[in-house]
Amino acid sequence: MSCQVIVQVLYAGVVTNGALLRIGELSRRSGVSPELLRAWERRYGLLRPTRSAGGLRLYSNDDLERVLAMQRHLASGVAAAEAATLAAQPEEAVAETRQPPADAARALAEALTAFDEPRAQSVLDSLLATSTLDTLLGSVVLPYLADLGDRWARGVATVAEEHFASSVVRGRLLGLARGWGRGLGPRIVLACAPGEQHDLGLIAFGLALRSRGWRIVYLGADTPVRSVADAAHASDPRFVVVSAVTPERFLGIADALRGLAGGHALCLGGAGAGAELDIPGLEALRLGGDPIEEAERLTQLAQAG
Repeated sequence: MSCQVIVQVLYAGVVTNGALLRIGELSRRSGVSPELLRAWERRYGLLRPTRSAGGLRLYSNDDLERVLAMQRHLASGVAAAEAATLAAQPEEAVAETRQPPADAARALAEALTAFDEPRAQSVLDSLLATSTLDTLLGSVVLPYLADLGDRWARGVATVAEEHFASSVVRGRLLGLARGWGRGLGPRIVLACAPGEQHDLGLIAFGLALRSRGWRIVYLGADTPVRSVADAAHASDPRFVVVSAVTPERFLGIADALRGLAGGHALCLGGAGAGAELDIPGLEALRLGGDPIEEAERLTQLAQAG
C-alpha cells in the first residue's frame, strides 16, 4: 500500500491585502456559484462586502476564507447554519481550539489502531473546524497512510487494521469530495491504472485540487485506459492523470498510454511514476512527489499555459 500520488492546484491565487473581488471572481476562486454565495450572504451573513462608487459589491480575502471554511464544514457533515457560524469565527477564536498537527496525527493513529471509529471521526472533525485542507491532508492524513502502508508491508500492522483504517479514511475523504465536479475552474481527469486498487492518495490529490478551484472528474480504482480516454474526450480536461503504486502497472499499458498522451496532456502519478519508470516515446509529466508540492507545480504549469 502506498499513498504517494500526484497532485494539484489552480485558481489558488491568494488575494493580496487590500485587494477586492467582484462576485464572479470570488466564485471562480472558491468554486461556489454566485447564486449560492448570495444565498449564504443573505441567510447567514457569511459575506461582508463593501460597495464600489458604482454600487457594486466587492469582496475581500476574509470573505474568501469564510467561504472556503464554510465548504469544509459542510463537507464534514455540519448543517449549513452551524457551518456558517463556525466559518465566521475570528481566527483568534479558532486558534484557541486548534490542535497541533503532530498531536492530531498521533490521536488519529491511536484511534484507528484501537478500531475506535467515533474517536477517529472526532479527530477529523476538530481538524476540519480549525485547519486548512492542506494541513489535514499534508500533515495528518497522508503521513498516517504512509506509515500504515509501511507497517503493513513489514507485517507490523494487521490486515484488519489496514482494512479498517483505510475504510474509515476513505469514507471521510469521499465525504469531503462531495460536489468536487462543480465550479468554474479547469477540469482534470483522475484515474488509477488498470489493476490498481489503491486510490486513497488519488482521492487526497483530488481534494487538494478541488480546494484550489479545479473541477474533478474522478474515475477511481482499476480503470481501463479506454475508459479514461472516453472520459477525457467527453469532459475536455486540462490534464489527465493516471496513477499507480508500481512501475509494472504502467509498463503493462505502455501502448495505451502513448495513445492517450497523443490527444491529451497526460500525467503519471504515484510511487510507480518514479525515475525508474522508462517508457520510450511516452510524453507525460511525472508527478510522484509530495502531493501538496506537486499540486503547486501542476498549477503553476497550468497557469503558465
